[in-house]
Amino acid sequence: MINLNILITGGAGFIGTALVEYLLANTPHQLLVLDKLTYAANLTALEQHKQNARLQFVQGDICDASLLQTLFADFQPDAIMHLAAESHVDRSLSGPAEFMQTNIIGSYNLLEASRHYWQQLIPARQAQFRFLQVSTDEVFGDLGNSGVHLNKKLFTENHAYAPSSPYSASKASADHLVQAWHRSYGLPTLISYCSNNYGPWQHAEKLIPKAINHLLQGKPVPLYGDGLQIRDWLYVDDHVAALYLILTQGKVGQSYAIGGNSQVNNLALVQRIADIIDSFAEQGLCQQFQQPRRELIEFVTDRPGHDQCYGIDNTKISQQLNWQPQYSLQQGLEKTLTLSFK
Repeated sequence: MINLNILITGGAGFIGTALVEYLLANTPHQLLVLDKLTYAANLTALEQHKQNARLQFVQGDICDASLLQTLFADFQPDAIMHLAAESHVDRSLSGPAEFMQTNIIGSYNLLEASRHYWQQLIPARQAQFRFLQVSTDEVFGDLGNSGVHLNKKLFTENHAYAPSSPYSASKASADHLVQAWHRSYGLPTLISYCSNNYGPWQHAEKLIPKAINHLLQGKPVPLYGDGLQIRDWLYVDDHVAALYLILTQGKVGQSYAIGGNSQVNNLALVQRIADIIDSFAEQGLCQQFQQPRRELIEFVTDRPGHDQCYGIDNTKISQQLNWQPQYSLQQGLEKTLTLSFK
């Protein structure tokens, strides 16, 4: 295995820390994490590795072009894994400006820093260099009723972009920049599209950790609309393993969709979490209530532009890179809950 210098933007976020954990455990690579440390960052997850000589951390903003130039010059990366992004749809609806700045301008700055650095490398290192843009299935918009459960009309890498929120529009814009920098300048880029991630230590504003926290405390769990919006859920460890495969084995200029094969509507998802917690309560692992925790679910006014259905077709990454998710939804939820008690 070639020893690489990998720059990870957003490496203190939920997916980023899982990626760092995976790379330190399974590869010999040198890692530089760049993170702004906004509200969603989890520096604690990185601090357990602070004595590891293979990991460096810099607090900084991808919108700071001079900082990027310095980091590239000093660290001499062989690969960029670009995860840094504002990512919460509700926040993008109430305050879109920050999403435009980080997700679009920040990505532009990172691409430009990568391009100028890559262009001065010797040919062998130019050929080895990779820029992986970690995107989302939300750039494709809404499958509507066509994607309900096992219907095969799912998102593929060739699906047309049709973002519904300021967040997904900003990610779509960044993807287009990445594609343009490959076509215009030859920068060796790759793009991944993932479905909804979940796992231990995710920020509490996301649906699964919010549901877990509320259900454990006996508080109502709010669900938008009728709760029948369908999402495909991907356990975070499966996601980061796929990202590394794409970085090292993916074909330059290509994109790869990563799904968990776990489509379920939000109501059924929260009901499943409630049932798992009730079973844990019976084992004495958490507080037991007289009424089933399912009764804590309450419906609230739907949010604007709420997509009805997402789902990813894993055919390309499965056939070309031999990747499949290792966790079923039930297994992933049980592991997430078990680790939340520690």
